[in-house]
Amino acid sequence: MENKILETPTRPARIFLPENFAVESWIELEKYFEDLKNRNIASEKELEKWMIDRSELDAILEEDMAWRYIRMNIDTTDEKLTSAFNFFVQEIQPKMAPYENFFNKKLVESSFLKQLDQDKYFVYLREIKKDIEIFREKNIPIFTEMQTEQQKYGSISSLMTVNIDGQEMTLQKASNFLKDLDRSKREEAYKKIKLRRLADVDKLNKLYNHLVGLRNQVALNAGFENYVTYTFVSKGRFDYGIADCEQFHASIAGEIVPILNQFDLERKHALNLNSLKPWDTEVDISGKPPLKPFVTGQELIEKTITCFKRIRPFFGECLELMRDMGHLDLESKKGKAPGGFNYPLYEIGYPFIYMNSVGSFRDLVTMVHEGGHAIHSVLTKDLELTAFKSFPSEVAELASMSMELISMDHWDVFFDDKESLKRAKREQLEKVLQTLPWVATIDKFQHWVYNNPNHNSEQRTKAWIEIYDQFGSKVIDWSGEEAAKANLWQKQLHLYEVPFYYIEYGFAQLGAIAIWRNYKNNPQKALDQYQDALSLGYTKTLGEIYQTAGIKFDFNRAYVKELADFVKEELIKIGH
Repeated sequence: MENKILETPTRPARIFLPENFAVESWIELEKYFEDLKNRNIASEKELEKWMIDRSELDAILEEDMAWRYIRMNIDTTDEKLTSAFNFFVQEIQPKMAPYENFFNKKLVESSFLKQLDQDKYFVYLREIKKDIEIFREKNIPIFTEMQTEQQKYGSISSLMTVNIDGQEMTLQKASNFLKDLDRSKREEAYKKIKLRRLADVDKLNKLYNHLVGLRNQVALNAGFENYVTYTFVSKGRFDYGIADCEQFHASIAGEIVPILNQFDLERKHALNLNSLKPWDTEVDISGKPPLKPFVTGQELIEKTITCFKRIRPFFGECLELMRDMGHLDLESKKGKAPGGFNYPLYEIGYPFIYMNSVGSFRDLVTMVHEGGHAIHSVLTKDLELTAFKSFPSEVAELASMSMELISMDHWDVFFDDKESLKRAKREQLEKVLQTLPWVATIDKFQHWVYNNPNHNSEQRTKAWIEIYDQFGSKVIDWSGEEAAKANLWQKQLHLYEVPFYYIEYGFAQLGAIAIWRNYKNNPQKALDQYQDALSLGYTKTLGEIYQTAGIKFDFNRAYVKELADFVKEELIKIGH
């Protein structure tokens, strides 16, 4: 595959809406929805033109919403930014929803639908039919309330700070002390972070209880037994089901957890500890200080661009252009909501990367992860319909997690000496395996939560501990830290903001290991397959996309063992 040379991004010319149109009121927007609603469609060509116009409207509105969300997260203390986001959620989206359902029906009921290329639109049309199936007018105000309530998690979390060495800092920054070689320093930081989180346990429990109730009501309104069964339809999980998730849980418990227990035993012995405590899990066992791959956000982006260019010039150019466009906000600061994401911008085509970097090694991993998402966005920016660019997480996370592993061959950009580079690679591969049990824990927990929607906080805590113990370390000593363990789940923003979006990380992590294995055997072929798969967007099924990438969409125990064995072999090659 030839590397694409990128040009300075310009927004494609609008055809349906005016070039200078901005979302300021529903009144101005409504006429475009009315046009699509009332337009007479007299041929296959007119149907496709109608679809393209609808797609343009979707892209403009998605991008407008994206910028409101991004700006609000960058500064949660600015009430104007929160109001601007809430305006869209409360005043625009509820009015759009009935039109969207009408448009879906208009499309599937059109007499010209059968004349369209059925292979080209297969995935798109099954999504449309699913949306019609679950749409209920009475759920519109609930969705509005849910979206508003979900943002409260970020507001609560962004205000969590602790004081260490006389300096007030975010919990993200404070977590760097968990890598300190001085055990008493690690314990101090851990306990300060723990106490700050525990201070908001009740507040976050109350918020979660409310969200669970709202989500369950949406499911009941749509005629489903509960939010679990509703979610598998609403998320378009056509290519796997609940039983597959349960198989994933069992495979991880059987094949990955024992490996991680062995890692923890090695850690305990290397640190010469009688008891491995929660504040001992991040420090480097070689007795060396934390890895420092960069200092500033600017340095992080410049080094990542160099790293990506070495893999393929096109990959680096994607980030270079985003940097020049101002589509990066990387450093942690007070008032900035936690987390990191790559937010697609469907009209301009180049996404926005948001992070809370503090100079840690994990920030490097987050950056290459989000960079993988960004490349995915750019590769799909010219697809015909906005819906083609909105891919499922099982594919989106495959793009990002694969880039974490592929980029390792060029991490010497970040590390001057071979010893640090070895440490970084080893830590990354251990984290790759550690991701899988945590994903299984969060997913199984969500199944319990929504299968038992009328539970109380105490019952939920009991269930969490039982599930956590199935996948958590058998070596770490939690005595004295039971309250922290009981509320670990509250750190996972996905539970609050994007329910059931987590198992995808597990499926994609297995896929990423398989892509990396191909890359180690034949780099250029693997990169071609990677690009080909990502370029499909969401025009093919999950199985077809994974097959294009040269891998299987599979999570049975034998396959999980095969991939885990490969990672163990690579760890042996790296050495200590």
